[in-house]
Amino acid sequence: MPPTEVTEATCPRCEGRGWVVTADGGAGTARPCSCREAARAPRLLEAAGIPERYRHCKLGSFKITTGKETTHHDQLLEALRVSQRYVENFLDPSTGQFRETGLLFTGLPGVGKSHLAVGVLCDLIQQYRVRGRFVDFSSLLHQIQATFDPSSAESKHAILDPLIEAEVLVLDELGAQEPTAWVRDVLYLIINQRYARRLPTIFTTNYRLQPLAAAPAASGPRSLDRGADPEPPADTTSLRSLASRISPMLVSRLYEMTRPVVLDRVEDFRREVKSHRAQV
Repeated sequence: MPPTEVTEATCPRCEGRGWVVTADGGAGTARPCSCREAARAPRLLEAAGIPERYRHCKLGSFKITTGKETTHHDQLLEALRVSQRYVENFLDPSTGQFRETGLLFTGLPGVGKSHLAVGVLCDLIQQYRVRGRFVDFSSLLHQIQATFDPSSAESKHAILDPLIEAEVLVLDELGAQEPTAWVRDVLYLIINQRYARRLPTIFTTNYRLQPLAAAPAASGPRSLDRGADPEPPADTTSLRSLASRISPMLVSRLYEMTRPVVLDRVEDFRREVKSHRAQV
């Protein structure tokens, strides 16, 4: 029998068959070989839909400094630590269940939000073999609009169902599109369905969740590591409110579904890093 896509041809246990037969007094009992599980993570990563530009993004490769002292170093370091703790505590050993809450990375463009979000997703797939998906919200809307063409081979449900049902979803660029009624409806469908199913979602956005002084106090079992929250930054005026881009009901959902990770003191760290590399 030729090797399948999920087996290793040189595996000494199954010799590439993907199954190990153990004696049971009869014809033997077949069980999956461990090499099938080892091959699962690369397939899950490929199926996650992570764009080529972000496939190198890992938490282990996230840069928090260019080698010179900067005011945003502490905020980037805290964001990285929160991301790492999220992965480490994703599985509750007492129940064997994955956590229900996600993360919300907020900050201006170029501060590393997408890198951290993809890094978390990749680590979760590799460590826990979760079925994860990445989607850029603007690209998603274009995909859905394409289904309006009668000749389209895809349907709206074929695009949205994998996102709604994924064990972990990264929704990149929340609030990037003008909040028309149709955009709000699509966003509500995704977020509300995942909220109802208690599935963790990781968001990135260029907007703040709302003025921090008005943020409701966290309580109850769905709160995520609230005791480790960093002190609110002194100045949040550079980020516009997310409430101007999505409905108040979804803003309320986000408070229950996520822990905000604020990067508002970081300017364009991506540009700074590239400039530093060019000088070295």
